[in-house]
Amino acid sequence: MDQKLLSILACPLCKGPLKHERQASELICFGDALAFPVRDGIPVMLESEARQLTQEEREKR
Repeated sequence: MDQKLLSILACPLCKGPLKHERQASELICFGDALAFPVRDGIPVMLESEARQLTQEEREKR
């Protein structure tokens, strides 16, 4: 993903920062404990498409 795009993206729910997990192709919002998928280089910023982080992932922060 483009670094410039990452710098302006925010969580659509809480407007908080996102962390890019390259290997998982996800954008992580630790505030809401959600992982938004990145498909073909395009972030899918829909709550219905996000998955809940596991307790282990939340603690890894």
